[in-house]
Order: sequence, then structure tokens, then C-alpha cells
Amino acid sequence: MKRSGDGSIIGRREFLKAGVLAGVGVSILPLAGAASASIETAPQVRRYSTLGHTGLKISDISFGGSRLVSGEEDLVRHAFDCGVNYFDSADSYTDGESETTIGNALKGKRDKVYLASKQMAQADDKRDAMMATLEGSLRRLQTDHVDVYFNHAVNDPARLKNPEWHEFTAQARKQGKIRFVGMSGHAGNLADCLNYAIDSSQVDVILCAHNFGQDPRFFQRFTRSFDFVARQPELPRIMEKAKQHGVGVVVMKTLMGARLNDMRPYESDGATFSQAAFRWVLSNQNVDALIVTMTSRQMIDEYLGASGARTTAAADLPLLNRYASLNGDSQCRPACNECASACPYGVPISDVMRTRMYARDYGDMRFARSEYAMLSSNAAACLTCEAKPCAGACPHGIATDVLLAPTHRMLAT
Repeated sequence: MKRSGDGSIIGRREFLKAGVLAGVGVSILPLAGAASASIETAPQVRRYSTLGHTGLKISDISFGGSRLVSGEEDLVRHAFDCGVNYFDSADSYTDGESETTIGNALKGKRDKVYLASKQMAQADDKRDAMMATLEGSLRRLQTDHVDVYFNHAVNDPARLKNPEWHEFTAQARKQGKIRFVGMSGHAGNLADCLNYAIDSSQVDVILCAHNFGQDPRFFQRFTRSFDFVARQPELPRIMEKAKQHGVGVVVMKTLMGARLNDMRPYESDGATFSQAAFRWVLSNQNVDALIVTMTSRQMIDEYLGASGARTTAAADLPLLNRYASLNGDSQCRPACNECASACPYGVPISDVMRTRMYARDYGDMRFARSEYAMLSSNAAACLTCEAKPCAGACPHGIATDVLLAPTHRMLAT
């Protein structure tokens, strides 16, 4: 990959010259109307999607509760008032505060919403422990059941093959504590895990990382060659297979690091990068909905400006391209996992880099440290490693040999 003197990627820069864009923008991507039309006086959900064979009709842009803390019930209620009806959390999010806050905010509204939660069930975990974790979530959510319950952040098919997980979910379903079973994943071996989950007919819903920077179609529209950013060429096919099997598809990590402030100088006429990124993923007919972390009323209002979209707008192209140019060399794609075999000490490089993203890009040190603490192994070995075998292992040019040790120092405290 070559760059010009100002850091933009050669080829795309020339493509985006005004005359060229005006001549081919509409033919490259369907025009969804003026981008400014995506912002309304009263932001609201404008489309509800049926989640696979579950029959659940959920808001196309839904509430991610990974950073929700105590006292933010008004935030949840605002999303609900705007039409959001699917709220996603996990037992590990903010040490349980996320579920507690959602439970408090939606008290008396349980019949109007769908709740999803998760636990990280490992390959050797027992069903009694899994049930105890679920029951803790139910208490915090103040409900007798969750609509979708995920095995969370799965990066090894062995976790899905654990017979205890199957027996636990069967028992919980029989007892009415969960309605549907899911698998979430955003790191290494994502394709293998998703394929197994779908082919074994053990999930009703998948939740996976997906954004324009992982989609082989995105840069091919500019370069007409193999995408040098996307390293998940199987993901579109897997999502299509999920749809064919009646498995619901929800996506996350849609903002490719969510460095929204970096993009403010380039936004105009009401068009925002976040809305462009959402329209990109929602234009995929195999995607039912997306979840996104919502941390303010203003953010909810902005995000819902993209609700209802099933195509991208021509005005989205410059924003997506600009973001990729600014962040392409620093944004880890955890699901890529091309660096996995580089470390002889077993450091889960992509997972460590994902937690670094939470700290540096999201600015949420608490969440980053919580996620880092849950890793089965971390980057402690990098503190004394002099050989630097991971140098050059990232196909995107990220200097993991420089970043891993400082990440451990930052997050291991």
C-alpha cells in the first residue's frame, strides 16, 4: 500500500476528486436521498426488522449497553422513547451496572422491549455455573427471561462444542429463562466459529463485528483490486448463509473504532460519519440490525438519523473514505487475526489490540481494563520480549511490537 505525501491512499484520492465523484457516485452506490434528510426534528426508529426465524421485530439501530453505568436510566428511557426496542447487555459490562441500569429504566415496559444478554461460557465450564450467571443477569434486569442469550466473544469453536453449554441452554429454555440462543464474536477465528454455530444448528442469532473497513466491497469500489484492509472475505458469505438458515444477524463494531471527533471537521449539511457507516452495514440485505454503544442523548439522536436506510447515499462515500484514510494504519481489525501465529508465547495479539481500542479510541479505561482482565492470557510476555517476533506480522502495518507492552502496562493495573 502506497501513500502520497499528505497521507491519503493513492488511487482513492484521485477517485474522490469532485468531477469524478459527481460523475460516478450514483452509479457506484444507490442514492438514498440527500444525506441531510437523515436528521429529523424528532429522531426515531423508522424500521423494525424480523430477526431470523425468531419472529422478534427489533429496531434496526439498537441499544448497546457495554458502557452503561448506574444513574444513566434516563439514557435508556430516551432510546426507548425514540422507538428503540432491543437492548443488549452482558453480565460483565461495567461489573453488572449495565444490566441493573437497563432493568431499572425499563421497569413496567418489559412487554414492549426485547432484552439480550451474554456470558463467556468456556470449553470446560459447567452448566450449574452457567445457570448461576444467567440468573444473576435476570435479577439485575428485573425480568424472568431474556429474549436472546449469547455465548459471548467466542474465539474458539471448542466453546460451542461444550456439551454443558447445550444442556444449560436446553434447560434454561425449558424453564422459560431464555427464548433464543446466540453466539457473539469479534476476534480471532470468527469465520470458523460462525460457520460451526450455523452448520450445527445450535444458534438462532449471531452477533458479529462488521463494518465498511472489513467489507471486501468497500475499497474494491475505489481500487478494483483485492481489498488491502478487509481480511474477512468469508464474512459476507457467512451472513448470507445465516440468512438462508433462518438465523438472525445483528452486527456490532460498525464504526471501525468510533473516532467520531476526528470526522467532525469533514461533516457538513447534516451528514455524519456515523450515519454513513450505519447506512453501509444496513444496506447489506443479510443484516437485520446493528447495535451500537450509546452514551448520550445527542449520540442517540444522531445515530437514529440513519434508521430506515437500506441503501447508502452518494454523500457517504467521501466520509467513509476519509475515515479509512485517517485511521487505516492505526485501527486493528480484531477479526482479522493474521498475526495470531507470530507470537511463540501465545499472546492473543488481536484481543489485546481490541482492548487497547476501548481505551484509546472509545476513551473508556474502565471497560478496557474489564475486558483485558477477562482475557485467558495477556501481553505480560511482551514486557521482557526482546526478539519482537510480531514485528511486521500485521498485514495492515500496525506496529504491534511497539504497542503491546505499553497496552499491558496501561490495562493490567
